[in-house]
Amino acid sequence: MVILSNRSAVDPFHAMDILAEANRLKAEGRPVISLAVGQPGAAAPERAIRAAELALRGGQIGYTDALGRADLRQGLVDYYHRRHATVIDAGRIMVTTGSSAGFNLAFLALFDAGDAVAIARPGYPAYRNILKALGLVVIEVPVGPETEYTLSPDSLEREARAAGVRLKGVLLASPANPTGTVTGRTALKRLADWCDDNKVAFISDEIYHGLTYGAEEASVVEFAPNAIVINSFSKYYRMTGWRIGWMVLPPHLVRAVECVAQSLYISAPELSQIAATAALVAGDELEGYRAACKTNRDFLQKRLPEIGLSLLSPMDGAFYAYVDVSRFTNDSMDFAKKMLQETDVAATPGIDFDPLEGHRALRISYAGTLAEMQEATDRVAHWLHRL
Repeated sequence: MVILSNRSAVDPFHAMDILAEANRLKAEGRPVISLAVGQPGAAAPERAIRAAELALRGGQIGYTDALGRADLRQGLVDYYHRRHATVIDAGRIMVTTGSSAGFNLAFLALFDAGDAVAIARPGYPAYRNILKALGLVVIEVPVGPETEYTLSPDSLEREARAAGVRLKGVLLASPANPTGTVTGRTALKRLADWCDDNKVAFISDEIYHGLTYGAEEASVVEFAPNAIVINSFSKYYRMTGWRIGWMVLPPHLVRAVECVAQSLYISAPELSQIAATAALVAGDELEGYRAACKTNRDFLQKRLPEIGLSLLSPMDGAFYAYVDVSRFTNDSMDFAKKMLQETDVAATPGIDFDPLEGHRALRISYAGTLAEMQEATDRVAHWLHRL
């Protein structure tokens, strides 16, 4: 079992610093537009809200089994059959307190201190920080045009060889944060097969599923029974603050993960589980939000290069634009701070996602409204012109 160690090596999450300052300025009455965090601009589906209201008035909300309520787990079985034409056993599904708990449980169950785990660079900083906090060795594999912005067996072998380690795990997000990369079925299966062949644990982060725009959306549940899937109701289902997610586990790991979860979390919040069960069948309301994100994406895909912020990766999924700011700065954190102070627009410095090259990048979230995207880019355009 992993023990906490090397905690001083955990990097700061600069996006939270930017968000805190944005909130402070907003409280002062400033007209702040926050494009810094991946939080949907719409409320939870009405079905979820109604289900929660009924549950609150109908009786006690309490603990559930550590694996989660049976109706939610069955709803997720139906989800995979409906969206991915795949039948899975409800016994492989565990409901979690957001995807963050899922990552903690997966890392604790799979790895020992000192094990090497590969992630993409640029990539979500919490991966790196949780792995480091648990005493694991993080192998950051650069992704770009030459790798189609995703991990591949060749890139994993190259970086592991350069680091002099044997990989014990690989974590891939599709769609990815911050790049918006969607790894297609063929490439995803090739990666999963390589992990199986080399006895490497494969964790698939699928929390942005549902938010893709013409790209092929595949889940590893379709072809990789030994992989761990982590998903969430925070993005497509717009339930960020409800802190509810799920895992699909290989049968041999279910009991081990359940035992860890019993001690760390007892169970995911029952109220959120009830609401999530209803959200799974919200249908048109969910697709309406995806359509709104696509409208934002189409606008920014054209507008950002026009104002001098060229795209560093395709905007195929999630709700992020990863842009190049090197013509204006070589310090993305300082740039983000100045932009917030002088335009009242918050965005996330790329240094969060890429410690080596992120000084020249900025992540812009388009999870909000089209009006916010239009106003924010107008403000930034005028500011960049003055620079």
